[in-house]
Amino acid sequence: MKKIKYCCKNFKHGSKAVYKTLKAEFPDLKQKKKDCLSNCRLCAKQCMVMIGKAEVLVAPSPKVLYKKLKQRIG
Repeated sequence: MKKIKYCCKNFKHGSKAVYKTLKAEFPDLKQKKKDCLSNCRLCAKQCMVMIGKAEVLVAPSPKVLYKKLKQRIG
């Protein structure tokens, strides 16, 4: 899987918990926190991460985002 990028401004929507859980569960997984991913329309409303350079994964809650990411990891 490509690098997963998190917007620090999105942490208030629960993506920080997803980041920490995946870091503990998959220590070799490439994850990065950035100040802003320039997807403010999506970021302001729900949990989101960016996979690679262009793919955006969104979910209504941290649990759903975690499940989607876990499916992608395999």
